[in-house]
Amino acid sequence: MVEKRGLGRGMAALLGDADEAKVVAGAPASEISGVREIPIELIHRNADQPRWVFSETEVDELAASIREKGILQPILVRPAPGIPGEWEIVAGERRWRASQKAGLRVMPVLVRELDDVQVLEIAVIENVQRANLNAIEEASAYQQLIEKFRRTQEEVADSVGKSRSHVANTLRLMNLPEAVRQHVLEGRLSAGHARAILTADDPAALAEIIIAKGLSVRDAENLARNTPSAARPQTAAKRKPVKDTDTQALEADLSDVLGLDVEVVDRGGVGELKIKYATLEQLDELCRKLTSRG
Repeated sequence: MVEKRGLGRGMAALLGDADEAKVVAGAPASEISGVREIPIELIHRNADQPRWVFSETEVDELAASIREKGILQPILVRPAPGIPGEWEIVAGERRWRASQKAGLRVMPVLVRELDDVQVLEIAVIENVQRANLNAIEEASAYQQLIEKFRRTQEEVADSVGKSRSHVANTLRLMNLPEAVRQHVLEGRLSAGHARAILTADDPAALAEIIIAKGLSVRDAENLARNTPSAARPQTAAKRKPVKDTDTQALEADLSDVLGLDVEVVDRGGVGELKIKYATLEQLDELCRKLTSRG
């Protein structure tokens, strides 16, 4: 079983405080303790890197900067598993790509001995905290941490510095059809659009309408709310309103904490919180939790 280690202190917890402080400050790579230069052809990308899409424009701009000023920030690598004498990127793939375009033959790197779960966590932290990950890439990375490395949602949230509800809400995007996830990945739909149609009967069809008409997120929410089920036609009076994903995430969070079914009924900021219990023992336990101090 993989040992569970939190990364609450962020990148500095694994890189070392002195090294990380200089990196963040933008010190020249040659002045940072522990940095070495490695031939660029011996450095490889990590196949499990959570970021799939790199803007060619951004890479070109960075390459131009590297030609002019060199690399100010080393990339983080580890010994490539199964390939002696070569290295795998942990953080800094965009700089590596730009350095190749800039014609560099060697790159400054920080070498660390890291296991697979640390590598993935660092990559997620770097990208999420810098707002570089697409929502689908972010959701896929969280799913990897949970399924491959047996992390709980709470542990993932602690590692990347996000709330548990954010992690849960992002993970729900993986329930979308592949076609809709691809639209989000390639920028045709925003994460807000995707969440708006997440619980619809046919998200793929609604996605095509949203893209074709250039609808806003609010328009997408109205479209999803007012599109009846094709499988079971309903009258407007009988149709149950679809809750937004934030409310669903809140219900899930409260249910996890209380161990009971929870329903949030919101009417424009005013509503009800319903907690359902099946036995008096459950009611007693609920009262104990609600009245306990600390």
